[in-house]
Amino acid sequence: MPELPEVETVRKVLVSQLKGRKITNISSDYHEMVEQDFNYFYNNLLNEEFLDIKRMGKYLIFQMTNNYLIAHLRMEGKFFYVKTNSMMNKHIHMIFELDNGYSLLYQDTRKFGRMIVKNESDLFSTKPLNKLALDANDPTFTKETLHIRLKGRKIPIKEALLNQEIIAGLGNIYVDEVLFASRISPLREACDVSCTECGIILEESRKILNKAISYKGTTIRSYTSSLGVIGEFQNFLCVHTKEICPICKGEITKTRISGRGTYYCARCQK
Repeated sequence: MPELPEVETVRKVLVSQLKGRKITNISSDYHEMVEQDFNYFYNNLLNEEFLDIKRMGKYLIFQMTNNYLIAHLRMEGKFFYVKTNSMMNKHIHMIFELDNGYSLLYQDTRKFGRMIVKNESDLFSTKPLNKLALDANDPTFTKETLHIRLKGRKIPIKEALLNQEIIAGLGNIYVDEVLFASRISPLREACDVSCTECGIILEESRKILNKAISYKGTTIRSYTSSLGVIGEFQNFLCVHTKEICPICKGEITKTRISGRGTYYCARCQK
């Protein structure tokens, strides 16, 4: 699943390609991908111009002339910017034709991705953005805030950090990496993590996510290039998918937490 660094990389590429372009037509063979009436979606985006693209957590927010298009890539969603009618396959489920002979295509093999149009007054006061926490690399995110959000949660800290209402942008790969860098076991109950440790989690989140953004994300399995960008942060992973701990040289433990494959060092992480 694309996490914060991968979505930020997509945002940077798309804004350079789409800014100033107008949507001249929209077609879809899978209307369930749109979380509202498709005719409303269509009518409120037709002839709209892309003014900017922002990001919150793992959401892309396309600022249009009068509205906002919110998109979540989920597991395997990808955007392609190509000449109209130059690329089609059975997994292309949304086509935004543009005024320059190009189209923005949305491909999703699992059909998990979702899109919705919002006006400015509803953008942050309604789902999906109204309950979204601050980004994990946001410099204003304090250890006290994170500690309060973890209080009373008798669930593994890994599960808590995957909750986008607690901390936004972290997914399976980066939670493993952040907890390893913080020397905290993913099995620890979230409520037992101290305020000081919350500060360490946030510090390591900023370091790791910002470095991953600089290397255009992590390219493994389902996250691969669709916009001519190949991430390189997989070359810096310390624990996720690894077998030997780079610190103690012991064996990395692989287990499942909340259904997610989890990698950690039982010696170094407590």
